[in-house]
Parts: sequence; structure tokens; C-alpha cells
Amino acid sequence: MHNTFLTKEGYKKLQQELEFLRKDRRKEVAARLREASDGEDLVENAEYEAAKNEQAFVEGRIKELEILLATAKIISESGTSGLIQIGSKVTIQEEGHDEKESFYIVGAVEANPSEGKISNESPLGRALLDHKKDDVVAVEAPDGEFNVNILKVS
Repeated sequence: MHNTFLTKEGYKKLQQELEFLRKDRRKEVAARLREASDGEDLVENAEYEAAKNEQAFVEGRIKELEILLATAKIISESGTSGLIQIGSKVTIQEEGHDEKESFYIVGAVEANPSEGKISNESPLGRALLDHKKDDVVAVEAPDGEFNVNILKVS
């Protein structure tokens, strides 16, 4: 098993989701199963099948969250070395473009580009790791290679 890199906030969100699934969602699905199975032939009961599928999904997600949390390594939000690490906030500018972009480098589980969180396993995240301010980094992306200037690391 490998470590799952999470921020404190991400760890807490996953814990909350796990607690909700265990305490609330399981009960809702069990009640749906009981209701769907009352007095009907289960072989051709679409509602019962849907509830069984939902139960399998919920149990699968619970297991997934348990593994993620058990292997979690909490990362700090900022590094002090000046090198980009998981947890760093990075401001970059692609060569040939005026627009500056800022990202947090996070583990794959928390990645959400629309929130400015990119995975350490993404092409950009992987390329930025272990670099510092003022470095020019080549990024190998599916659409081709491009260079970015690192403007700020915090």
C-alpha cells in the first residue's frame, strides 16, 4: 500500500463523509431495502435491485474511505525549504502568456483544479515538485511540452 497524501482539511472531509455513510446512509439504504422487499417477489422487483445496487455502492465507498484514511499522510499547507512540495502554494506563468496562475499542490484524492488544487501526480504537479522560485520548468503534458516560470512558492 502507498501513502495517501491529504491536507488536514481533506482528511477531515473524508472522515465526515465516512461518518455520514456509516451512520446515516447505511440506515437509509437498509430502510429502502426493507420497504422494497415487503411482500413482493424479489426476483422482478426493480426497486429492490436498485436498493441492493445502492447498498453495494455505499459499502464500497466506506471501504475505500477506510483504506484512504488508514494510509493517509497529513501534509502541511506550506513548506519552509523554498522547494515545491505537496502542500505548497505555487504561482506560475506559462512562457509566452501574460496570465499568472496559482495552485496548491495536493495529493490525488484532493485534487480539484476548479478550486486551484492540482495533484502531485498530474503532469504539472509532478514537474513542479522539488523546484524553487525563479526556476523554469518543462512540463510534459498529453498535448505536448510547455515551459512555466515559477514566480512564487509559499
